[in-house]
Amino acid sequence: MNGVQRSVVLCIALRFLSGGPAAALSDEGSSSDVRLALPPAAYAVAGAEISVYFDNIVLTPQPSDVRFVVSCRIGRTEVNRWTATPTESDVGDHLWSVEVFRGDQAIAKGTMTWHVSSASAGKQRRFRLLLVGDSLTHATVYANDLARRLSAPDQPEWTMLGTHRPPAASPGVAHEGYGGWTWERFVRHYDPMPDPRQRRYSSPFVSLVDGRPQLDIARYVRESCGGHSPDCVLFLLGINDCFAANPDDPIALEAHIDRVFGHAETLLKAFRAAVPEAQLGVCLTPPPNARESGFEASYQGRYHRWGWKRIQHRLVERELQQFSHRERDRIYVVPTQLNLDPVLGYPVDNGVHPNELGYQQLAASLHAWLLARLQATDASATN
Repeated sequence: MNGVQRSVVLCIALRFLSGGPAAALSDEGSSSDVRLALPPAAYAVAGAEISVYFDNIVLTPQPSDVRFVVSCRIGRTEVNRWTATPTESDVGDHLWSVEVFRGDQAIAKGTMTWHVSSASAGKQRRFRLLLVGDSLTHATVYANDLARRLSAPDQPEWTMLGTHRPPAASPGVAHEGYGGWTWERFVRHYDPMPDPRQRRYSSPFVSLVDGRPQLDIARYVRESCGGHSPDCVLFLLGINDCFAANPDDPIALEAHIDRVFGHAETLLKAFRAAVPEAQLGVCLTPPPNARESGFEASYQGRYHRWGWKRIQHRLVERELQQFSHRERDRIYVVPTQLNLDPVLGYPVDNGVHPNELGYQQLAASLHAWLLARLQATDASATN
């Protein structure tokens, strides 16, 4: 790359890094450095609390340095979040807008739509769910809580597919979640001698074909799922893919995320070919613990909260650009980053792994998205 090309790439990278998918104000003298990032839509269920934690939608070392003004027909604004517990009378769509102020100056604004589903949406439906992820899925806490929510009265009849059933799994809970895993590892990793007791796993989606490892989702469905295709597949990945990237080198970071998305698209394409009717949900990478103490306890100075926060926020911006508005291909963005409390949802001694409350908040977001998709499927079937 010559000097002119590198300058062009740097300008493009800095332009990306200066603003996210939400609309930032561009008046002379204003600042969009907080890089407000919102998904097109978010999801809630009547009777269940849901929130937007402000630290999770902007990039700033101290969210208290800015002020958030939210407008929505439902919910209320608190110091660190907007929160709502919708009722059945709130079922439907609600425009949600936020304006960010530094002092008296508005510096960013954005909108999204809340889809509120009935608590009985999907009642008498049956669906098969496959969870694919890293250590957050491996822990099985959010999977157990999701199963609990789906087992309440007037919920759809569910089956979780997967070959991984850790000892902590509740009855019926299974998944494909492995600590430290990435999009690439699911696409490529083959271990001829896997040993779960030693935490040695081979990608469940990779099989030997003519003596060579090959991504083969059809074989996975046939041999590991009893021939039953999933109706929904949720991918919660991204932390391990990008954790060691350099947040101070925007060009390298963009190239790193490009490579990650190449593997993501390979896996999504393989699932689409093997299970063409399945709805594929790409979960936005969760935010970090808001406290540096969690990173110090986990990484002893090798990695810091502000470094990962910058990477994670850029990754979410890129995920929104890459995976939004692909509903025609049955690919959906799942806004798992909004509802996770970056303080109370984490232990004091871990940077990226939530505590039980945080995992429950992840489960609430997934549950709301699933009911919305079941409701939308029912609506399209009757039209």
